[in-house]
Amino acid sequence: MAEKVSGKAFDVKVFTRLMGFARRYKLHFFIAASSTILLALFSVARPLVVIASVNDYIIGKDEVGLLNYILIMLAILMGEVLLQFTFIYYANWVGQHIIRDIRTKTFRHILEFKMTYFDNTSVGRLVTRVVSDIETIASFFTQGVFTIVSDILKMMTVIVVMFYINWQLALIAIAVLPILIYATKIFQIAIKATFQEVRNQVANLNGFVQERVTGMKIVQLFNREKIEYRNFKEINNKHKKAYIKTIWYYSIFFPIAEVLSSIGIGLIVWFGGGQVLEGVVSGPGDIFGFIMFAQMLFRPLRQIADKFNQLQMGIVSGERVFKVMDTDSFINKSGTLKAENLKGDIAFKNVRFSYIEGEEVLKGISFDVQKGQTVAIVGATGAGKSTIINLINRFYEIDSGTICVDTIPVNEYEILSLRKQVAVVLQDVFLFSDTIFNNITLKNENISLEEVKEAARKIGIHDFIMTLPENYNYNVKERGAMLSSGQRQLIAFLRAYVSKPSILILDEATSSVDSHAEQMIQHATDTITKDRTSIVIAHRLATIKKADKIIVMDKGIIVEQGTHNQLLQKEDGYYRNLYDKQFSVELAS
Repeated sequence: MAEKVSGKAFDVKVFTRLMGFARRYKLHFFIAASSTILLALFSVARPLVVIASVNDYIIGKDEVGLLNYILIMLAILMGEVLLQFTFIYYANWVGQHIIRDIRTKTFRHILEFKMTYFDNTSVGRLVTRVVSDIETIASFFTQGVFTIVSDILKMMTVIVVMFYINWQLALIAIAVLPILIYATKIFQIAIKATFQEVRNQVANLNGFVQERVTGMKIVQLFNREKIEYRNFKEINNKHKKAYIKTIWYYSIFFPIAEVLSSIGIGLIVWFGGGQVLEGVVSGPGDIFGFIMFAQMLFRPLRQIADKFNQLQMGIVSGERVFKVMDTDSFINKSGTLKAENLKGDIAFKNVRFSYIEGEEVLKGISFDVQKGQTVAIVGATGAGKSTIINLINRFYEIDSGTICVDTIPVNEYEILSLRKQVAVVLQDVFLFSDTIFNNITLKNENISLEEVKEAARKIGIHDFIMTLPENYNYNVKERGAMLSSGQRQLIAFLRAYVSKPSILILDEATSSVDSHAEQMIQHATDTITKDRTSIVIAHRLATIKKADKIIVMDKGIIVEQGTHNQLLQKEDGYYRNLYDKQFSVELAS
């Protein structure tokens, strides 16, 4: 869905907010701004030297005076070169430092969003905001603000000098300006909408490519290559049409601007030539000078239209980035208690929760987990099992009820300290494109290689890691593509183990692995759950026979609780039916 923006050709609020990021770099900003002012003054010096050279020295055939003026011209050019270098370097320096700050602030903001935001937001769109949109903001400063200010100062200086030299020629020179300014205004308004559409199509492209590359296995397994190719061509074609629309406006505006500029110069030659013939002006040097002045007047105006587009693109991108930065999608962090040395008692008291308002996933559930207990949660898909672990970690806010750890509501703990005490092994293990060691420690400098090796030996996966090239320094590539699903699960177990949590949560950790890997995982499970509060969400009921308590869920409510043997003794019990069906399927296979 396309995002709405202000629709203004120039949004003062966004502009002011972007400029606010320049406060940290006042000195460099001042140097860049000063360079633009001096450039405006230096630029009008050249036509003045030309006027004097032609009228006083070329017509008068004064070679010595002409040589002196040529040297003056050279000095002016050298000064302009130095100022251009200063302007370009410091304008870009400021721009790059500002986008670094904005990108850092935006990413820090995203890191604190609750899971609901990511459930409803495309990854590709977020990548576009953090990377390409913020990169566009750099041009807001380098190609937008500073250049426009420089051009406006140059134009104002030129107009003042022209009127000072010859007000009649000055009026002739600026006669076409109102038309050019009006055309520029229309161009600016029209081009902003097209730039917004281009940015939306870029976000759509990023999102589409990201999802298809990530899910390439599914694409190829279900022979969707041709279908996805056609879909990509359609999205790519929309991007092309959006961009061609911007080219259409450019192709109309710039020829009009060029024709108007030529008309202005023609009027100067016609009227100025008549004044020379009548002896009103001192010499033909005035015409040469005014032609240069006119070019200096019209060229910046054409550039301002172009650079204003850069400014608008920066404002559009800024608007979109600020929309992310202004999103209030945070878990309440008012808790002040440090979650340290937790015993691990957990209590759910009449907890209700819904991902979508009005559609409850948990419907007033209550249960207790005692310190050191292993509690298994079972039930059909969609019963609400995985939701429970998201709530203990406070990835989502509950609708009502209370969740307590060690008799204290979880929202009274500092959220980061609470999450440090809870380790989770998910069914779908995510590994970064990095070494096994870094994926285990997540670059925690307090965990040494020796600690990792010792932990690996205890849970029985050290030998497996040592068979890999480079052992613990083996790069598993993106999402752990170089490892099997069972191997990724084992790495996730080790990651949880070395974090030394007070509470351990296993989310269907053996649902998609072979029997050999399952045996290793079962051994790892027994090791890391020993004397530690553990919640196991299970798919294979055979793996939870040793659990201290089994909670059976169905459609968001708890239907049964008890040990494995207790639940099997219930005639027509929910757990017994599940177990009998699964056992008969395993026998048949």
